[in-house]
Amino acid sequence: MPLRAHSKSIIEKNVRDIAGRPLFAWSLEQAITSQCFDDVYVATDSPRIRKAVLEEFPSVTVLERSAATCTDTASTESAMLEFQQQIPFDVMCLIQATSPLTRADDFRSAKHKFLAENLDSLLTAVPSKRFFWTVQGAPVNYDPLHRPRRQDFEGYLMENGAFYLTRRKLLEECGCRLGGRIGVHEMAAESAIEIDDETDWIIVEQLLLEQKRQTVNAVAAEIEALVLDVDGTLTDGGMYYGPDGEALKKFNTRDAHGLKLLRENGIRIGVITTETSPSVEARMRKLGIDEYYPGARDKSALLLQLATRWSVSLQHIAYIGDDLCDLECMRQVGAAFCPADAVPEVMQQAHHVCGHTGGNGAVREACDLILKARTSMLAAVSASGLAATDAMKL
Repeated sequence: MPLRAHSKSIIEKNVRDIAGRPLFAWSLEQAITSQCFDDVYVATDSPRIRKAVLEEFPSVTVLERSAATCTDTASTESAMLEFQQQIPFDVMCLIQATSPLTRADDFRSAKHKFLAENLDSLLTAVPSKRFFWTVQGAPVNYDPLHRPRRQDFEGYLMENGAFYLTRRKLLEECGCRLGGRIGVHEMAAESAIEIDDETDWIIVEQLLLEQKRQTVNAVAAEIEALVLDVDGTLTDGGMYYGPDGEALKKFNTRDAHGLKLLRENGIRIGVITTETSPSVEARMRKLGIDEYYPGARDKSALLLQLATRWSVSLQHIAYIGDDLCDLECMRQVGAAFCPADAVPEVMQQAHHVCGHTGGNGAVREACDLILKARTSMLAAVSASGLAATDAMKL
């Protein structure tokens, strides 16, 4: 993935947050998740981008990119050819950060096609049934006198620039990413949008947020344990002090009922807090929560210990937190939630930002979402089982 420091249309767009993550992180993460590649590289001229990439993906190798390949007029091929001089490879996949809707399955399907059909290069595209005209007013892809109905119009494939596969030999001989036996991998229609301006940014961000919501619903259905913070999550963050020290904290009874419902459905509950509070300890006893860990200085390490002891994958654990001390835990779990009044860094990391604030129903909202997702999954499984039974009867 080539990433340069400066962009004319959107300033610093490659590291600008979109839907809570740097732009480059979306497609780069999917490339890593796909497990299609022996090595993943980022080529950049920016120390800031280098730092951001390595913070997100320590396994990625970051290479220096020359100034000559980072000008406004430099071609992407110039960066590819520079890479070729540094790193040996058989096939290169060029990934473009401006297509953050690319999925891991796109990489897998494209690789399979590339190898199965013995291609020299491959591009990604989306179906288009639009009618095109030249600026001079001439039709390009249809006869206006015999205008086809859209449902009868085969249309064309429009290159969307998400990624390309290129054999080393082709790049050496032609200096171009496409040539020889060319294949096309079709992607979802929404991936047609490449981020070139602020309007594109707004549209794609909404699509990413919707994708995020769908992901958290899918993950929530398989949650086996919920771990959560206390202050600012189970409480409103207020600490009420009297002459003799802390006296009271405010909890929400609806949050408590949500946790009870999870436990009744076999979902483990763990509470980790950096504070040590008699009020919280009393509340945990009242709720019957045995997995309560006050005074935790390393929440992430404790989370890993719980996952190991429970024999539960981190991907099947949900976490609710509101402040910076929760960030590492939220990065590790399958489903990360936060209250509506969490700090901005936590909101960016969360898969779901609750509509309620801490101590005022945020925990109950997360519990309800998990239970609803689980119920929907069980209903779908039951329905498919009934359908299979009916088919067998037939």
